[in-house]
Amino acid sequence: MTAPKPLADHLLALETALQTREVRNSEEKLRELLAPDFREFGRSGLAYTFDDIVTHLVAETGPDNSSISDFSATMLSDTIALATYRGTRVRDDGSQLFTNRSSIWRLDPDGKWRMVFHQGTATE
Repeated sequence: MTAPKPLADHLLALETALQTREVRNSEEKLRELLAPDFREFGRSGLAYTFDDIVTHLVAETGPDNSSISDFSATMLSDTIALATYRGTRVRDDGSQLFTNRSSIWRLDPDGKWRMVFHQGTATE
């Protein structure tokens, strides 16, 4: 079932925030958005835990150069949503890198949506 528009808009805002250097370089902000049991299969094929991804993102440098298109959100249950989108990252040489991305978001008891799983799949 398609997620209600207000929730889809909220999840898009959360996904967009996770693309920003302000959030990616802040352990506190990452802890607000990622669940402690978070797991990721990256575009590279590598698997990451919560601690792995926080360590990696906090140390990341460079400009915000990612965007989201073709976003959709589907309810898997009352408290679980699947977000899918196409991610575009502009490389230093100006070329673009495209990735199909999916995230599973969970509504936690404190009323906040947190990402529990993310996967990136190369599309070129």
